[in-house]
Amino acid sequence: MATFSAVTPKRFTLLDYHRLLELGFLTENDRVELIRGELMQMVAKGTTHTVCNTSLVYETTMLLQRRAIVRGQEPITLPPNSQPEPDLVIARNRSDRYLSGHPRPGDILLVVEVADSTLKYDQEVKLPLYAESGISDYWIFNLLASCLEVYTQPYQDLQRNFGYANKQIFLPNARVTLPSFSDLSLDLSSVFPS
Repeated sequence: MATFSAVTPKRFTLLDYHRLLELGFLTENDRVELIRGELMQMVAKGTTHTVCNTSLVYETTMLLQRRAIVRGQEPITLPPNSQPEPDLVIARNRSDRYLSGHPRPGDILLVVEVADSTLKYDQEVKLPLYAESGISDYWIFNLLASCLEVYTQPYQDLQRNFGYANKQIFLPNARVTLPSFSDLSLDLSSVFPS
């Protein structure tokens, strides 16, 4: 009778991941992101997702006008072993525009995911990851329910699970204040596809 040892997946550190990129084992065309040490295949984006994300990046960039850096579908670094590529990140201004390294939790003012087929993943995998990293504000443009889910106040419960203490829902006709910019509000009707 044959015995089998447990199969253990290979976990990658941020250093391992960057080395795979440097050596050409992974390229920009591979559409993967590092989540908790695992390489995760990113889902192809449909037209509705793309239109929403394009509008979101445009409207946010126009609102902020050089007061912060807006990054669309670019990596962020969440030590010790995650480098997701959110649909939008608002990061603190830096003169090098993050040439010396991707934004880290202390640089990040807002993380946004646009979700249709990835909604469950964005709510159940990315939400606790962002909360654990101390990201104070996380938004999900929920295209299935046509609403914006706004999460604030990251916490850890007694079972060591991470989440957000506050969740608000905004409909597509609402205006939402941008975190860290109380004088700026985003008109959701200009972001959600009609």
